[in-house]
Amino acid sequence: MLGVYVAELRDRTVQTDRMRFRRNLERVGECLAHAIAPTLTYTATEVVTPLGDAAGVALEQQPVLATIMRAGMPMHQGFLNVFDAADNAFVSAYRKYDDAGDFEIEVEYMSTPDLDGRTVILVDPMLATGASIILVLQALLRFGTPERIVVACAIGSREGVEAVRKEAPKGVEIWAAAIDQETTAKGYIVPGLGDAGDLAYGPKR
Repeated sequence: MLGVYVAELRDRTVQTDRMRFRRNLERVGECLAHAIAPTLTYTATEVVTPLGDAAGVALEQQPVLATIMRAGMPMHQGFLNVFDAADNAFVSAYRKYDDAGDFEIEVEYMSTPDLDGRTVILVDPMLATGASIILVLQALLRFGTPERIVVACAIGSREGVEAVRKEAPKGVEIWAAAIDQETTAKGYIVPGLGDAGDLAYGPKR
């Protein structure tokens, strides 16, 4: 079903329904979370049922789910639906354009737990140029040294993937539902899906 959800995210007719767009981002998050879950570490547990004891498993340590507001919120919720006891980190980052149409990434706000020794999963729908992801990862690393860093996105670009692998901390994993080959001069993925934040929550000034 992951491919179905991605196709609907791209479809400009389906995109007119904001609730459905947000729900599809959430579903993509759930699918990627279920794919990542088996790669985490678990410990054996014993569960007491009304009729006896049963063997079970539990996460050895909860991951930290990080997201870039605002576009990342629906997909982040999808991850929370799977890792419902996870710790969370939130980052406000946006593209600040100049008169020539060029942009820089600005980070304004961050809320995060201690990241030392943790598995950090950074969730963002789009991995375009990679600039936002790289800057946010650098900002997060001021709050500790994770044992593992995962970047999860709905759609990535080949350029963005290569940039993250080159400039982000060594060993960062990229999990993407789809990879597109091109980006525009303004840093949008082609064919991509457009502006995920605007489609989810409405246009901004």
